[in-house]
Amino acid sequence: MHRSEKERVVAELVERLRSTETLIVADYRGLSVTEINDLRGQLLEHGARFTVVKNTLTRRAAEEAGAEALLALLDGPTAIAFLESDGDPVAVAKALNAAARETKVLEIRGGILDGQQIGEADVKNLATLPPADVLRAQLVSAVSGPLMTVVGLFTAPLRDLVSVLDARIKQLEEQGGAEEISPEAPDTEAPTEESEPEAEEEAPSEETDSAETDQVSAETKTTEEPQEA
Repeated sequence: MHRSEKERVVAELVERLRSTETLIVADYRGLSVTEINDLRGQLLEHGARFTVVKNTLTRRAAEEAGAEALLALLDGPTAIAFLESDGDPVAVAKALNAAARETKVLEIRGGILDGQQIGEADVKNLATLPPADVLRAQLVSAVSGPLMTVVGLFTAPLRDLVSVLDARIKQLEEQGGAEEISPEAPDTEAPTEESEPEAEEEAPSEETDSAETDQVSAETKTTEEPQEA
């Protein structure tokens, strides 16, 4: 490979390392060209580019890109699955794990997941996870549960507040109705106040009646006395 070609490969690797937050490194030693191409096609369907490069060029690119975590994985023939922004890391891990199980020569070394270094066991655990769509659905379910609980915590006091306001409104309406009736109250009490003078006027009338009765009795006695003489 000419120097200019090497520089082009290194520049491409640097660009990929800077733009990719997830990659998986494998030792492809023992795979045939056909098997590599088949695996490359499978990974491409899941949003990953399977690249075979020399470690010397990869080291230069990793140092220039600041991907120091990748340096520890460059031991022996190396192939790297670079995930695109829309790639599915779970599906890529499943494909690589299946190839390692079927060929019995492909070895997964580890990789970088969202900027964090992972080992071989982590990649295998990643391969056991459900597909990305299922994970998203599970995540939505996990988040929506507590979210409904939080909404309930807010709506419950809100309902109580509405009940209190309704009760207060009814109370004010009842008080308003009482105030409308209260002006008529003096009219109902007026006859009671006027009845007292009437009772006082009736008292002299009873005395007059008794006086008149006494006078009639006296006149009767006066009339009867001469008759007895």
